[in-house]
Amino acid sequence: MDYLDHLEAEAIYILREVAGQFEKPALLFSGGKDSITLVHLAKKAFRPGKFPFPLVHIDTGHNFQETLDFRDQLVKETGEQLIVAYVQDSIDQGKAIEQKGKNASRNALQTITLLDTIEQHGFDACIGGARRDEEKARAKERIFSVRDDFGQWDPKRQRPELWNIFNGKIQKGENVRVFPISNWTEMDVWNYIKREQIAIPSIYFSHEREVVFRNGQWMAAHPVLQLDQEDNIKNKSVRFRTIGDITCTAAVDSEANTLDDIIAEIKASTVSERGARMDDKVSEAAMEERKKQGYF
Repeated sequence: MDYLDHLEAEAIYILREVAGQFEKPALLFSGGKDSITLVHLAKKAFRPGKFPFPLVHIDTGHNFQETLDFRDQLVKETGEQLIVAYVQDSIDQGKAIEQKGKNASRNALQTITLLDTIEQHGFDACIGGARRDEEKARAKERIFSVRDDFGQWDPKRQRPELWNIFNGKIQKGENVRVFPISNWTEMDVWNYIKREQIAIPSIYFSHEREVVFRNGQWMAAHPVLQLDQEDNIKNKSVRFRTIGDITCTAAVDSEANTLDDIIAEIKASTVSERGARMDDKVSEAAMEERKKQGYF
């Protein structure tokens, strides 16, 4: 067994623990490489049976079309249940207030929609693709991360996880966020995708796209960015290292057309994966504050 085999075996074990310990789990699916990897691992864990949980996508309404198309094709191919919850519905119901201005984003509003979706469906465990190497707040995370009945994360309430023993006991109303690939790195994910020949959205590869320079980053020139005469639209060869809401996900200059190219590019990069996420630049503790509010 090589190191990828060990990581895979651990993730499959965690997924099966979720199925065994919780009554109504769900897999949070963004259409990004990490959640796609989770779906692949779930197939290894549970096939030929169906997944013991649905896929749940919190749609901001500002997603890349390539991501939505990939999501729908994946669901069609796997035959698994998909639940889509819309941030726009939270806005229409007055539960979420949309930001104003050129730097407005719906990314933070996902938390409100997510917590409502968890309550509506009674999910007691939500599987996510977060990894400890992503960001310093993620490094504090347990694999079974307990959230209170308001969906909030308190690092002082997290439980020890010695010898891969995971404690899923919770009180009524609480839930657990589970991170089966928490011990993986970005490079591990890409090497696994290459080894397993996992399909991913096309925008992970280099392509020509109209972009604008915003806050030191190249952003997709999309109407949701509230473009005006000050925005100088250029056509550049770029790719997306991470995929999220269009308003907070930056592109990187790239000629990487293959998985080998992407792996070589990441090896040479001096910027972290989350360096292309504008929502992490709000403050030093941006991610931790969002987690405390219920962000997955």
